[in-house]
Amino acid sequence: MNKKVRLQKILADCGVASRRKSEELISKGLVKVNGIVAHIGDKVDPQKDKIVVVDKKIVSSDLNKNRYIIINKPRGYITTMSDEKGRKCIADLVSDIPERVYPVGRLDKDSEGLLIMTNDGEFANSITHPSKHVTKTYRVTVKPGISEEQMYKIRVGIDIDGKTTAPAEVKLISEYPERAVIEIVLKEGRNRQIRKMCDYLGIEVARLKRISIGTIKLGMLKPGRWRDLTDEELKRLTNFI
Repeated sequence: MNKKVRLQKILADCGVASRRKSEELISKGLVKVNGIVAHIGDKVDPQKDKIVVVDKKIVSSDLNKNRYIIINKPRGYITTMSDEKGRKCIADLVSDIPERVYPVGRLDKDSEGLLIMTNDGEFANSITHPSKHVTKTYRVTVKPGISEEQMYKIRVGIDIDGKTTAPAEVKLISEYPERAVIEIVLKEGRNRQIRKMCDYLGIEVARLKRISIGTIKLGMLKPGRWRDLTDEELKRLTNFI
């Protein structure tokens, strides 16, 4: 019986990256099988072949042991598993997890809140794929405030980097002297989208916190802490995507 499987599927199943990202790793020559640089289309036997990605060995025991967690990323941490500049990484907060989990999507260094991490590459790809339109909700403090006209522009779309943003939901939560708190729901995941929209509108983002992804809510989870998704949460999210 032929037990060989496409290499990018193995990498995704082991939580290295989504299939698309795994293909990028392979095409860049960063994956070796039995000491030989792999190519797109290669098939491997995870029980027999030695797979190495960027000098880290992938073992067959990584397969079928999926882990799904959420973490409250604090400000000041970058959403990577390592950093050559020595900056604080999200990996520092999950060092006690035996499985190699990776962040699903990103939050920039100055943002905080809900981040999903997993070793299930296909699951991660489903959440981040543009066709799925998985909603992400943010609580944003802006200065000096925000007008109805500015919120309307967010709702209908703003031209950023030559492309109009998808319509977003936005509502005013509270107003104070020289600042306001709004809630924004996005259906796309463009890089630093909220900050760029606010910059276009001439308002400053003083604080940006993601409070939900799809059906998953941050709740009362403290900054820097993580927990596993419950079976019910995972089921609801899987049905959502």
